[in-house]
Amino acid sequence: MSELVLTSLRKTYGPTVAVDDVSLTVREGELVALLGPSGCGKTTTLRMVAGFIEPTAGQIVIGGRDVTHLPPHRRDTGMVFQSYALFPHMTVAQNVAFGLEMRNVPKAEAEKRVADALSLVRLGHLGERYPRQLSGGQQQRVALARALVVNPGVFLLDEPLSNLDAKLRLEVRVEIRELQRRLGLTTVFVTHDQEEALTLADRLVVMANGVVQQVGTPEELYESPANLFVAGFIGRSNVLAGRLVSPGRFESRGGLAVSVPADGRAAGPAALALRPERLTLAEPGAPVAPCMNSATGKLVLVTYLGATSEYRVDLRGDEVLTATLPTPPASDPLRRLAAGDPVTLTWPADACRLLAPDGAHDQGG
Repeated sequence: MSELVLTSLRKTYGPTVAVDDVSLTVREGELVALLGPSGCGKTTTLRMVAGFIEPTAGQIVIGGRDVTHLPPHRRDTGMVFQSYALFPHMTVAQNVAFGLEMRNVPKAEAEKRVADALSLVRLGHLGERYPRQLSGGQQQRVALARALVVNPGVFLLDEPLSNLDAKLRLEVRVEIRELQRRLGLTTVFVTHDQEEALTLADRLVVMANGVVQQVGTPEELYESPANLFVAGFIGRSNVLAGRLVSPGRFESRGGLAVSVPADGRAAGPAALALRPERLTLAEPGAPVAPCMNSATGKLVLVTYLGATSEYRVDLRGDEVLTATLPTPPASDPLRRLAAGDPVTLTWPADACRLLAPDGAHDQGG
């Protein structure tokens, strides 16, 4: 295990800034996910750590050693690529042994380490097969074994599950997490899949336009997003534009008055983010607790999702809120709701998160 420290890491291509001033510490044995949309800089950051891309500026330290300008095979890293990058003319065992050959490991030791790595990923019986003779999940495990066999101080994974079908992706995700925990691997995992990141990572690093937007645990980013981008990218959020008119009181542009936590921020323009699962639904006229916010509107869409259902409610033409609720039983009156029906949404004040209206980092509370 090794600690990974990135300091003011930057990469430019001419006038284009791909990664801008990224500083991050990944502790020994920690799994950190770099998360963001395509083109956000997450893969460029990972490849700079691996040594495949030269930084324009900044420093990369692994296990206390500055590796910023060292070639990949001298960095104490193991990497799993999105495409697996297996050599088709080599057997499984030869593919796994490749990194050891690059490091001039003696043959006898290399054979033992290859056998141990394949056993670790439950492929000990397939060492003589070729990649074309394996399933997608098996090829993925070969790629994992090849990265692990060098005993890396830092384990790097670049969208390793994107080529697998949904069921297999879930299975391999669990296997990777169990393997990482069992071996205590310091790991950086790149993905654009928020569910993947939330279930795998100890901490998330959300990136956009080459800039780190927020770093924190899955719970911290979900419950307390730093800005509108994070609120929209981690999970789903209803967003209402408006202003804080007084401590604990927000008013949307459409005139909806909402009680919010009084967090000490000054009155002024703001955006309100509200998770769909924090909303409840009732028929108009149903009693509403005094401590709850409420808004009445017209149901425009009901989407049945099995265990849950989504309800889109038009409040004032340009303000629409989505509620995600457990699907009610067939006998429940809510089950019979249809587009065009009037409904009332309710939610507690502590479900509201006030953010800067332009998506800048929140300065409140």
